[in-house]
Amino acid sequence: MSNAEPLRVVAIGGGTGLSALLQGLKHYASPRRAPLIDITAVVTVTDDGGSSGRLRREFDVLPPGDIRNCLVALSEDEALLSRLFQHRFQAGLGLKGHSFGNLFLTALTQLMGDFPEAVKACSEVLKITGRIYPATAANVSLEAILEDGTRVTGETNISKSRRIIRTVRLRPRKVKPMADTLSAIAQADLITLGPGSLFTSVIPNLLVEGISAAIRRSPALKAYFVNLMWQPGETMNFTASDHIRAIHKHAGGKIVDCAIVNVAPMQMAARKRYERQQALPVENDLDRIFKMGIKVVSGKLLQESKKVRHDPAETAAVAVRLAHEGRRQRLKAGGRK
Repeated sequence: MSNAEPLRVVAIGGGTGLSALLQGLKHYASPRRAPLIDITAVVTVTDDGGSSGRLRREFDVLPPGDIRNCLVALSEDEALLSRLFQHRFQAGLGLKGHSFGNLFLTALTQLMGDFPEAVKACSEVLKITGRIYPATAANVSLEAILEDGTRVTGETNISKSRRIIRTVRLRPRKVKPMADTLSAIAQADLITLGPGSLFTSVIPNLLVEGISAAIRRSPALKAYFVNLMWQPGETMNFTASDHIRAIHKHAGGKIVDCAIVNVAPMQMAARKRYERQQALPVENDLDRIFKMGIKVVSGKLLQESKKVRHDPAETAAVAVRLAHEGRRQRLKAGGRK
């Protein structure tokens, strides 16, 4: 391996946070622009709500929604196919609420008999940059134990809960990752976690047997993009260090080397809008993060529109800088051997 080879980034998560990062990263994957990035996305498959949930129940397939968003994020934005995959039917018996991309992935799964192979075929249709792997090919659900000991089953029910989450786990407990996922983690220069819902988008990937251990073994730099806002119920009053502590608890030990925090101020109108939903910006308690032996990188990562989100371009720029650092770290470790 040398500095001339593509920087290998493995992005782990789900939801809109992961797709925002991928949308930014793909612009560094073109041969016309240096540095060249090799992208692998590992996506959670515990969603049981909306169109994805309906398709899971009716066709016994893995939830396609988060993977569909990642496929579109890594495709060419202007392409008709990417817009088509995001098209959501507004009417029609049985069709209302479904997106075309979810239906396409479900149909491909039935034709090919395998969800990961369907994702691979879909990637070729969309001519995406990089690879996308479900965290597991097993049909899993998510279970949360709340602070009062109550058990809540299903990602949708967990997200609706307004009580603090003590821990989450998969049902069934022991499910295998894809071999390609473990290989990508082992060869990565940078492994990112998030941004995204802590307990329902990021942590579920770490509960798949072997993934946390593979991350820990990898010589890559491991970075966590700290969420911008609390999530009512899930992470109310969580500071940045609380997010990292929860990740380490579920991963069975420390796996994060670096925390990326936002320092861009939020407009007062957006802040008040979120306050009405019992959500505030996540506090960057840097001293506690430093005491955990974790490096902090700050950036103006905030993109404000109707919702507060990570800015794809700024977030990806930070990831690329960290991938360079991870490459230097890998080369140095290789030299010591």
